[in-house]
Amino acid sequence: MPARRRFLGSALALPLMAVMPSPAAVATLATRTLPGDRLALPVIGLGTWRSFDVGADATARASLGRLLGRFAELGGTVVDSSPMYGSAESVLGDLATERGLRRRLFLATKVWTQGRQAGIAQMEESLRRLRAPEIDLMQIHNLVEWKQHLPTLRAWKAAGRIRYLGISHYSSGAYAEVEQVLRSEKLDFLQINYSLAEPDSARRLLPLAAERGIAVIANRPFAEGALFDTVKGKPLPAAAAEHGCRSWAQLFLRWILAHPAVTCTIPASTRLDHLEDNMAAGLGPLPDFKEQKALARMAGF
Repeated sequence: MPARRRFLGSALALPLMAVMPSPAAVATLATRTLPGDRLALPVIGLGTWRSFDVGADATARASLGRLLGRFAELGGTVVDSSPMYGSAESVLGDLATERGLRRRLFLATKVWTQGRQAGIAQMEESLRRLRAPEIDLMQIHNLVEWKQHLPTLRAWKAAGRIRYLGISHYSSGAYAEVEQVLRSEKLDFLQINYSLAEPDSARRLLPLAAERGIAVIANRPFAEGALFDTVKGKPLPAAAAEHGCRSWAQLFLRWILAHPAVTCTIPASTRLDHLEDNMAAGLGPLPDFKEQKALARMAGF
């Protein structure tokens, strides 16, 4: 990912710990309650694509273990993975178990294969890799064979093997089909791309999810780093602090969280300072649509 640009103007050049919560203050991390449910999830989660695909690399695993521990310490729970992310599921499962975090985390993964039996086999393997007796959220990725997999997910939910079910996608080219599934099926979650660089899901999908009582996980919050490229060399406007933003990353994340239909967003990270910066985007009152427009203008959108 391109280098992240911090706002370090003289008046706001504070040490990281001056703006980050202590472990005792993690309750200030904002949460949103799932529609029709009592479970509240922190608005900042953690993605694992690329970042957790480190195989048996002991040094990388140790670093990720510290990162996962800090994530939980700061109040994070939602961690999203996939069997298509190389070794990410296994690494996540091992680290969560080794650090005693399994019961504190909300683990989400995906099924993405052809055929009912292949889907069952893939989900069984995810349970094994994550070292979990149940998975909090299982998502049918890219809508592949969704009519085949959805009955299985419903059966697994009824049996207590998964807590919630949903669908996930990352491309605007699939929005028409995603909308069709949202309208025709009873789902708990929609994971979809939503960011300053990719805002189109707010036109129909996010309002529809809210109408249908479906929680939303926003993926690709930085558009794979493209957003940092757009502000490269540009200082963060001083006015951003009035909206709870002390870095470009926080501005991008808080823009997403201004949409009330978004339950959480899942930036990936391999560095503790980036993780802490991301988590700080969820502190304090969340912005509203009026503030969202102001944040977009600051970023040149």
